[in-house]
Amino acid sequence: MKPVLTFWASHRGELAMLLSQHVLLVAFATAVAVAIGVPLGVAAARRPRVSAPIIAVANIVQTVPSLAMFGFLLPVPLIGGIGARAAAVVLILYGLLPIIRTTIAGLDGIDRSIIEAGTALGMTPRELLWQVELPLAMPSIVAGIRVAAVVGVGTATIAAAIGAGGLGEYIYRGLSMVDTTVILAGAIPAALLALVVDAGLWGAERLMSARRRRVSPAAPAAAAAALLAVVLLSTGAAAGRSSGAVIVGSKNFTEQLVLGEILAQTIERQAGLAVERRFNLGGTLICDRALAGGDIDVYVEYTGTALTAIFHQPLPRPVQDGGGGSRVAESVYGAVRDLYARTGRTLLPPLGFDNTFAILVRGADARALGLRTIDDATRHSPGWRAGFGYEFLERPDGYPALAKAYGLHFSGPPHVMDLTLSYRALADDQVDLIAGDATAGLIKGLDLFQLEDNRHFFPPYDAAAVARSEALLRDPRIRAALEGLGGRISAADMRAMNYAADVEHRDIGAIVREFLGRSQ
Repeated sequence: MKPVLTFWASHRGELAMLLSQHVLLVAFATAVAVAIGVPLGVAAARRPRVSAPIIAVANIVQTVPSLAMFGFLLPVPLIGGIGARAAAVVLILYGLLPIIRTTIAGLDGIDRSIIEAGTALGMTPRELLWQVELPLAMPSIVAGIRVAAVVGVGTATIAAAIGAGGLGEYIYRGLSMVDTTVILAGAIPAALLALVVDAGLWGAERLMSARRRRVSPAAPAAAAAALLAVVLLSTGAAAGRSSGAVIVGSKNFTEQLVLGEILAQTIERQAGLAVERRFNLGGTLICDRALAGGDIDVYVEYTGTALTAIFHQPLPRPVQDGGGGSRVAESVYGAVRDLYARTGRTLLPPLGFDNTFAILVRGADARALGLRTIDDATRHSPGWRAGFGYEFLERPDGYPALAKAYGLHFSGPPHVMDLTLSYRALADDQVDLIAGDATAGLIKGLDLFQLEDNRHFFPPYDAAAVARSEALLRDPRIRAALEGLGGRISAADMRAMNYAADVEHRDIGAIVREFLGRSQ
């Protein structure tokens, strides 16, 4: 626990910001879910024929995994994209079912003689609803709000994958660095927040059950309105603070966090501009859509990844035929640069290293079996277990094509896991072969061995910043700063920085400051 306390103490400003983002996101989503869910519940309770379709739709929403829901919303105009907007929509959708259900249950559970007495006294249906039914159903409704809020606290941690901020930032950062301390730094406050929210609403539920006659039916609406006002004011203030800032993004593994920080610090130092960091944005698809949609201004992509996974172009013929070299790298870079240019984006000069896929085995196995190339591994792979990241299983330059090119077969279907965790799984004998990154610091740290791609299957993966052309034209200082990074980061530099982050668990900001200080 001491390392976690030390981490919190050294990151107290950042922790306070992430916690406030988390609270505001959940509060806003819950308030909107109440504003939508309670009227729907009332309508369903009063008109049983519409109850089934309303509940069915809410149930269907609940069956969609949260990560899939975030993915569905990415390309949707107005409510999609990356950031808190899409995350709030997902949390609202997940909060509707418990609120609708408990509203219906609360209204249906009212003694009908009470309704009949109110009607006999001449009360209108509206008066009955506001003065009798809602106050009596309020404890049940609050129970649904309690469930929605607690679920929202947990789901909001996943929202960090699309740049919505919150405590999930620490969890994703810790996973990418295989650092338990950083994971706990986000998980513990999230768990405590869920307990606090649950206890607070449970108390409100008990209080309303005991004093339901004295509860004003306008109280929940007033509370929701207050929460909405707070969130809107906070959102406006945040927008004011970030106005004009250059937004730098990154994918969700260590090297991308390091490269994102290099871009951010370079723009701050060389261009003198404010930078907003939106790191841990999931995989290639999320970053590409964020750039295309204007949610970020720049991030680092790899030429081979852009060619095959983004633009769906075939692998270059010289690579497939066993050629390679600088001419292929130049050809791929030129093709990708032109493809980006057609979509209003600019591929800047390569940073200086090629982060190709690394087919890895344990160092001990490589030495014992005399393994040197991927072809050598095919003799043993039928008895092995493979583990690959999500993207590698689907990409045209990924597992299916690799298995076909080399004749790879395993004892069963490959295990699907987070890219960073796959290194640890290999070292711990949970799998026997993985596809990692050639510049990963964990290769050295965990005594893993990279098999030679002797058939030259993989294309070049030169790292290069890709930016929105509009942002570069708006302020030429951004281009000048980023072009200054061309050719300055060698593969050895990248491995050393990844090692410092993954194995030595050093702060990425400090690692990057040291590197930029040395390379100036």
